[in-house]
Amino acid sequence: MAKPQKRYVCQSCGSVSHRWQGQCADCGEWNTLVEEAPATVTPFQAKHNLQGGGRAFQLVSLDAEITLPDRLATGIAELDRALGGGFVEGSATLIGGDPGIGKSTLLLQAAAKMALAGLPVAYVSGEEAADQVRLRARRLGLGHAPVMLAAASSTRDILTTLGQATPPALLVIDSIQTMHSDLIEGAPGTVSQVRASAQELIRFAKERGTAVVLVGHVTKDGSIAGPRVLEHMVDTVLSFEGERSHQYRILRAIKNRFGGTDEIGVFAMVAEGLAEVSNPSALFLTQREEGMTGTTVFPALEGTRPVLVEIQALVVRLASGATPRRAVVGWDSGRLAMVLAVLEARCGLSFSSSEVYLNIAGGYRVQDPAADLAVAAALISALSERPVPADAVVFGELALSGEIRPVAHGPLRLKEAGKLGFERALLPAAVTDDKSGLKLSGFGTLASFVEHMLGR
Repeated sequence: MAKPQKRYVCQSCGSVSHRWQGQCADCGEWNTLVEEAPATVTPFQAKHNLQGGGRAFQLVSLDAEITLPDRLATGIAELDRALGGGFVEGSATLIGGDPGIGKSTLLLQAAAKMALAGLPVAYVSGEEAADQVRLRARRLGLGHAPVMLAAASSTRDILTTLGQATPPALLVIDSIQTMHSDLIEGAPGTVSQVRASAQELIRFAKERGTAVVLVGHVTKDGSIAGPRVLEHMVDTVLSFEGERSHQYRILRAIKNRFGGTDEIGVFAMVAEGLAEVSNPSALFLTQREEGMTGTTVFPALEGTRPVLVEIQALVVRLASGATPRRAVVGWDSGRLAMVLAVLEARCGLSFSSSEVYLNIAGGYRVQDPAADLAVAAALISALSERPVPADAVVFGELALSGEIRPVAHGPLRLKEAGKLGFERALLPAAVTDDKSGLKLSGFGTLASFVEHMLGR
């Protein structure tokens, strides 16, 4: 019988190599290859290639009747919003975020509220002792919630314990990197262990109708640690974002088989835990004074929710021969370089001898391409020292030709701006909706927008 061939699996990206080497050839990480036991194949399986002996299953038509899945409301409106209405029975949800961002706090609050509503809830921690979780619950004022609590890391023990009685409606596993399956070899946190443990827990969720929530660690670049297949195995992936130095937290849905993606829930970290922010625009708008240059307000769109954020720009002229610096916080640096190039090539403005600093107030991160025109307005204001009207919002996408293109959901952005007291909007000429009551100023090209800003 042939000797089993060794295999080494990268703990960062999951790639397989047949010999050990210091650096992974796929992801470039060092010292991440760990030897794992190869899969055994019996002579019968090798001979017959597993082509016979299967179990027939029933096929259904595409136009069959659809039964919408039942949802479990968490009692936290912002969490339900990100999930699309609550946890789905029999689903698996993965939530990732930086250490200390508040993942465990949020899930403990949700578990306690659901338990107080009469639902059976189990919380299993592999990182903390049961007493530590109880102390956190008491600090949050939830020590009286009837949550079933345990500190365990063996997947088999967890499923055996839960299988002896009525399965819980919600099962929280904190975290999946600490779980260990005795079906395969390897230490907790390795690619094979994370994959096997998640597979067993997801199978339990599908068979027993329990909504399972897995907490996942993240790597230094913000992606969820472990095999990439983990995100494909679960039904919903949530990302808990924010800076620990800032008060706010954003829960973003980046995958949802039962609802829309890119929905967000906004929270603020307070002494009593995570508090919901029903009006996030007020959170990201600072106290703005009349006559301030280099600032403008942009109505960003997150899923179906418009959020007004303040964009700040600073342009500092340098002495000749000095190398100018470009610093960006909360926006894509490549996008800033493109906007500066269009302003120079199409509008005759010079930034080559100036340092440019761009910041999104409140630590918010903007990915909406409609922010191009708002960034351009802030840069023009900082360069010319002419303020953007404090009662105006700006949005629009820029083309390399200097054209200002329309963006999606313009009326929704204008409606949110009108709610917060803004009176005018600088936007693409193609947007003509005036139901918001705002005074609209449309522009077809960036050159005409610059002339308006400079009062020419």
